Amino acid sequence: MAICLPLIFPRMGLEKMPRNTKQTVPFAQQQLLEAIAQIKEGGARDDVLPKLEAVMNQLQTLATHDHLTGALNRTTFLERLDNELQRSKRTGHTFTVALIGMDRLPEIMEAHGQDATKRILQVLTVEAAQVLRSLDSFGRVGATEFAIVMPTTWLDQSLVAVRRLKTRIAEYAWEDLSIGLQVSFCTGLTANAPGDEVETVMKRVTDALQKAQAMGIDQVAQVDVDLPDFDPHAE
Repeated sequence: MAICLPLIFPRMGLEKMPRNTKQTVPFAQQQLLEAIAQIKEGGARDDVLPKLEAVMNQLQTLATHDHLTGALNRTTFLERLDNELQRSKRTGHTFTVALIGMDRLPEIMEAHGQDATKRILQVLTVEAAQVLRSLDSFGRVGATEFAIVMPTTWLDQSLVAVRRLKTRIAEYAWEDLSIGLQVSFCTGLTANAPGDEVETVMKRVTDALQKAQAMGIDQVAQVDVDLPDFDPHAE
């Protein structure tokens, strides 16, 4: 990719990420080799430890974040979702999950190229960092899909955050990247429910996204859990 967009998201736990791991893993390996050489040569502890800590931080970032965008990778995002489910079971707090699907991305790639397509995914991550709170988790869960966990948030509140992100994406200067480029996304929303597991939440929010996409581009839909029927004669 000709243009690399640096990603620095201290609020969301996202660190500055390289364009791909091929550039970073060799660098980390080189740093480790240098640290090992220093230790063998009797190097001072205060000189070696900072280098080792920097390498460990870098490897941790690679293990938990998507290499292209800097968002949480799918595995880490699902772990965050599971953590929120467990917290909700303890506290009773409601949270919502949003699933974002980029509109017409294959057509955009064909018309504007792969570099523009990659940049779109990066820009979405940057803009999400400006809209979301520090306690929210934003991850890339598919090639063209991103997801958000919003703790202690009702569906109407999460809809406000999604609309703000939609506005930022709509107002972004895409023409500077490629003439005629327009970007939008559909969103599925759901809230947690008693008895939920990670798989059931993701299934429900995926259904919500598919519902939104069936309505057209730039749409939002939600899927709620059906409440049990009320029996007035039940004891």
